Amino acid sequence: MPDLTSIFKAYDVRGVVPDELDEDVARRIGAAFAAWSEAPRIAIGRDCRISSASLGAALAEGATSRGADVVDLGLASTDLLYFASGALDVPGLMLTASHNPPRYNGIKFCLAGAKPVSADTGLEQVRALAERDPQPASVPAPGSVQEMDMLGRYVDHVVSFIDPAAIRPLRIVADTANGMGGLVVPAVLERIPVELVHLFPELDGTFPNHPADPINPENQKDLKAAVLEHGADIGLAFDGDADRVFLIDEAAGDVSGSLVTALVAGAMLEQEPGAEVVYNLICSWTVPEVIREHGGKPVRTRVGHSYIKAVMAETGAIFGGEHSGHYYFRDNYRADSGLIAAVVVLARLSATEAPLSELLLPLRRYHDSGEINSEVTDQQGKITEIATRLSDGRQDRLDGLTVEFEDWWCNVRPSNTEPLLRLNVEARTEPLLEQKTAEVLGVIRG
Repeated sequence: MPDLTSIFKAYDVRGVVPDELDEDVARRIGAAFAAWSEAPRIAIGRDCRISSASLGAALAEGATSRGADVVDLGLASTDLLYFASGALDVPGLMLTASHNPPRYNGIKFCLAGAKPVSADTGLEQVRALAERDPQPASVPAPGSVQEMDMLGRYVDHVVSFIDPAAIRPLRIVADTANGMGGLVVPAVLERIPVELVHLFPELDGTFPNHPADPINPENQKDLKAAVLEHGADIGLAFDGDADRVFLIDEAAGDVSGSLVTALVAGAMLEQEPGAEVVYNLICSWTVPEVIREHGGKPVRTRVGHSYIKAVMAETGAIFGGEHSGHYYFRDNYRADSGLIAAVVVLARLSATEAPLSELLLPLRRYHDSGEINSEVTDQQGKITEIATRLSDGRQDRLDGLTVEFEDWWCNVRPSNTEPLLRLNVEARTEPLLEQKTAEVLGVIRG
């Protein structure tokens, strides 16, 4: 039996091809997921990586061997796969390694209605079944594979979140980094009266221009230069499977995920006053403040899409945002979509003649460190030490340790997959931010 523990992560499968993830492993996982979910039909989408076509075929072979019919979506973004899972009411498998280098691939999982599957809610059982890979006592008749193009329905769905006629003639630069945004971004934006300058639109799983990882500032340089060169109103950077988006303003200034969460939350609450909005605990203080200012009810959660989606299901929240560029919409089956977030921002921008930087100015209230990772052997020991040092602050353990004071806060939490501690700090002033970040880092790395 193979040991698949190294590639089964908290929320998905991720590994190097073919050393850790090959056709045999993909077939095993497809069979295991079909057996575990007991679904009569499963949707499968894939990104444009060199290994995705053969791994996708093996995944489908495994699923059909357990009697499940496969809806083959072909090339797809992850949020297109989630949409298909919701619209067709079937579980979904998305073959992608998102922002990882070309030698990687992986699988994201969901149940019918785009309901997330994580280590706590089924992935461990899928892994155990895939490792054993037993033939059932009575092998059912194999399922069939049906190709289905869902792009048109997906585009209609994304555009339904706004009034295209209310969009002013904005100039947009989108960097899809040779990833799946090259499929979905122009398909959506051609339905809106905007001018698109598209960087690296070709689907190329070798990612020849730069890594499809826009959270790294180095990978935003081309986008920032193009925004200035073309006098654009906004820049959009998508990751490899196009479920996350990062924004750049007209002056090539950074727009944090917290600011986007606050901006979109305001727009969504105008549609449904009084609704709940979910945000994770490393978002800026600005986010709950803006939610309350728009008459909404802020709901704080742990970091991670499975937690966000679960809380949205419990509360009926209209929207959820994470600092990492994931944005979740109740009317998108509670799944995340960078493109829906982007078009909502375009609608917000169109409602004013002001540039994006000016629109965001009232939301730039605090200074933040961004996420700082440190390699730590005894993660819980360090968290306990920080709790003792900061005992005069308000503390909670919802996710790692959060400590709040009147003029600053910090969160320290362990990585799910690596011996890392992740630190986020926010403060009312830049000098205080620098002081407190150095102070907490001194404990972590001391």
